[in-house]
Amino acid sequence: MSTDQPGQSVGPAGTFPGFSGPHAPKDDDLYRCVHCGFCLQACPTYLETGLESESPRGRIALMKAVREGRLEMSPSVIGHWDLCLQCRACELACPSGVEYGRLMEATRAQVGQHASRSFTERTARAIGYNTLLPSPTKLRMAGTALKLYKKTGMRTIARGTGMLKLLPGDAELADRYLPNLSKIFFKASGQVHPAQGVRKARVAMLAGCVMALAHAETLEATVRVLNRNGIEVHVTGGQVCCGALNTHFGEPDSAIEMAMKNIDSFLSINPDAIVSASAGCGAAMKDYEQLLINESEYADRAKQVADLTKDVHELLVEQGFDAPKQALNVSVTYQDPCHLANVQKITEAPRTILNSIPGLQLIELGEPALCCGSAGTYSLTQREMSARLGKRKAQNIVATDAAVVATANPGCAMQLDFALTQLAVSDTSERTTKVRYVIDLLDEAYSLE
Repeated sequence: MSTDQPGQSVGPAGTFPGFSGPHAPKDDDLYRCVHCGFCLQACPTYLETGLESESPRGRIALMKAVREGRLEMSPSVIGHWDLCLQCRACELACPSGVEYGRLMEATRAQVGQHASRSFTERTARAIGYNTLLPSPTKLRMAGTALKLYKKTGMRTIARGTGMLKLLPGDAELADRYLPNLSKIFFKASGQVHPAQGVRKARVAMLAGCVMALAHAETLEATVRVLNRNGIEVHVTGGQVCCGALNTHFGEPDSAIEMAMKNIDSFLSINPDAIVSASAGCGAAMKDYEQLLINESEYADRAKQVADLTKDVHELLVEQGFDAPKQALNVSVTYQDPCHLANVQKITEAPRTILNSIPGLQLIELGEPALCCGSAGTYSLTQREMSARLGKRKAQNIVATDAAVVATANPGCAMQLDFALTQLAVSDTSERTTKVRYVIDLLDEAYSLE
């Protein structure tokens, strides 16, 4: 198709004032939107605000205006893009097949290329996205420092003296949202966990970043569950963060570098599948083919990894898993992670696993398609909207009267935990609902046999 659009001012070599470079939004994606409005009722930020500019349709209109040189990439425009959760519920509602998530990722990369962010944000991005996430060793060091901060009384001192108010950014918010970290972090160092009985498959498993620090116990449970069901698990050395956070928040170059390391690591054992216990990570790896489309040396292997990647629930159901024999006798509601339901299109497999557990009563959640407000680092950078969505999700959970809310993504688990606690505080009530992973419940049921 022609790149000329009404109102455009063509620059040197066919470039335009707003977008340029290899990570620019593609016209085929950008101009596919017909502004029908089906996305509006699927968009959490539109439902909360009622503003056109906080809808997928409105944000795409802003992208087009910047792309065509009719609008500057101003802080106001960027603010509307930044408020997007990238939950991608709009993609399920769109009759035109607009790949909105891909558009938003490319647009945020353009913001990093063409706009100036504050010194605090640039510093945070340099430390978080480009220093800690690419290095499991540095990430574990940071995690150890955070555990010491909480255990040694430094946190009490920081809060009591008002020191947090003097730090750049919203340090008080980050302190409140700081999750409990695992006693022992999950480390990928080439370990092999043999299958029990006849081996059905050999898989490479992603350790990840946040999950390896905050929910290492669930990763251990994942290994046990897979082994129990005849799957040999290799936690391959040399792997790093999947790159999802970097991709979502406009850092594609570092995401590509991380993807390359993971591709080398996973394919080194010639696995039957590559498994992820995190919805966001699985979605990112299934998109490696698109992320590395311009990397000639890795393009074919990126497609191979994308094709091999399986969510753990997806893999268990496909391979055939053993139903537990002992009852848990617990009421559970299930929260669909956006990147499992909307991106990977996996909704039934987790429910199949939950329904296989004797004594487990599964209660469906109200507004199941609505994002919980986690969205990676969104819960820190867009705290007001994140808190509003978290409260709404927590209210829906409490309304089920379930003892447990099960999920399948670390960001969701932390957000739900925080939101349920905050709701109990605001209502001056006792919190009664625990947050668990689906895999945790299956592992617990197996342990009773």
